[in-house]
Amino acid sequence: MAREILPILALLAGMVFLMLGGGLHGILIPVRGQIDGFGSFELGWIGTGWAIGFTIGCIVVPRLVRRAGHVRTFGTLTALLSVSILLNGIFVEAKFWILLRALSGFCFSGCYMVAESWLNERVTNEMRGSMFSIYAITTMIAMAGGQYLLVIADPTGETLFMIGAIVYALAVVPTAISKAQSPAPLTKVNLDIAGLFRNSPAAAVGAFLSGIISAAWTNFGPVFGQQVGLSSAGIASLLAAALVGSILFQYPLGKLSDLIDRRYVMAIAGIIGVVAGSVMTLLANSGSYEWLFFISVIGYGGVIYSIYSLAVAHANDFADSDDFVKISSGLLILYGFGTMVGPLFAASLMDLLGPSGVFTTTTIAHVLFAGYAIYRSFRRQQVDEEERMDFQTHILARTTTQESYNLDPRSLPESYRLDEVEELPAMPPPVVVNQEKPDKPDREE
Repeated sequence: MAREILPILALLAGMVFLMLGGGLHGILIPVRGQIDGFGSFELGWIGTGWAIGFTIGCIVVPRLVRRAGHVRTFGTLTALLSVSILLNGIFVEAKFWILLRALSGFCFSGCYMVAESWLNERVTNEMRGSMFSIYAITTMIAMAGGQYLLVIADPTGETLFMIGAIVYALAVVPTAISKAQSPAPLTKVNLDIAGLFRNSPAAAVGAFLSGIISAAWTNFGPVFGQQVGLSSAGIASLLAAALVGSILFQYPLGKLSDLIDRRYVMAIAGIIGVVAGSVMTLLANSGSYEWLFFISVIGYGGVIYSIYSLAVAHANDFADSDDFVKISSGLLILYGFGTMVGPLFAASLMDLLGPSGVFTTTTIAHVLFAGYAIYRSFRRQQVDEEERMDFQTHILARTTTQESYNLDPRSLPESYRLDEVEELPAMPPPVVVNQEKPDKPDREE
C-alpha cells in the first residue's frame, strides 16, 4: 500500500491544504455574513453563487487544462482562491460576495478535476477503489479540520481570511515542486439529461433533491448555529458531526442496497432524514443543544451525504457499462442544479420559521426523496442481483466532479479525450473486452 501511495503523496498533501482552506472558507462566509447583518436571501444567493460557479467549472475547466496544463491550471486556481478569500475580508458586501463565491466554486471544481485526473493516472485498476477511498477520506478529514480553524480567531476580524489565503497558497507547493509527470488531458463526456431521466427517473429526481438537501445544510448549518448562539467551536462541531455521520452510514446503506431493491434503501434513507430532521427541529425550538441534538446531527449527516451515492448506484444498474461516466456526470449536473435551489429554499423557510427552517427545508426534500423512490418501485422491476453493479461510495457529492467517476473501478471503459473528440469525431466507442452484461429491463419513458 505504501508503494502505491508514494506517487500520489504530493497530490494528497496539496489537497489537504486546499480542503483546509475550503473548510474554513465555507464556514467563515455564512458566520461572518450573519454577524454583519446579511439577510437570509443574501446568504442564500451567496450559497447559490458557489453552486453556479462550481457547475460552470465542470464544463469550462477541462478546456482550460488542455490549454495550460494541469500544474499551471491548479496553481492559477489556487491563487484565485487566495485572492477570493482576501477580498471577502476586505469588502464585506453581500452582492460582491456572491460573485466571489461563484469564483470560489469555479476554482474548486477545477482543482478537484485536476487532482482526480492526476490520481486516476497514478493508480492501477486493481488499486483504484482503495486509492479513491484514501483520497476521499483524506479530503473529508481536512475539510473538517478547516472548519475547526474558525476557533483560532475572532470571525469579525480579518485574521481568519488571511489564514485561509495562506493555506490556499500552500496547496500549490507540493504539486509545483513534484517531479511527477502530468496526466493526459481531461475527458469529455456528452451529456443527455432527457436520456438520463428515461434511464432512471428515481436516480435523476434523487440527485436533484440530494443537491437541495446538501446545499441547504452546508450553507445554512453555520447560520443556524450562529442564530441559536452556539460558539465557534460548537458550530464547527455541528458540521463535523454531519461528516462523521457520512462515514458511519454510507457503507452499511450501500451494502444493504446491494442486497435489496436500491429504491427501498433510498426510501429508508429518506425516512431517516425525515425523523432526524424532525427531532432536530423539535430540539431547536425548545433550545436544547445537548448530546441528543448532536446524535441526531450524526444521523442527519449520514443520509444527507449517502442519498446521492444511492442515486448514482441505482442509475448505473440500468445503464450499459460503457455509459457509466456519461450517466454519473449527468447526475452530477442535476445535483448541481439542486445545489442552486437549496440555499434559496432554505432562506425562504428560515425567514418564515426561524433558525429551524433549515431542517424543515431538508425534511421536505427527504419526504419527496423517499416518496418518489417508493412510487418508482411500483413502476418498474429491480435489476436482477447478478446484473447489478456493486455500490461505490462518493464521500461528498459537493466535492465530486466528472473525473471522480473515472477513478471508480466500474468505469473501466474510458471516454474520449478532448483532443480525440476534435481530431477523430467519427471514431466508434472503444471495445471493452469481457465486460458484456445481460440485457437490462425495458426502460420507461
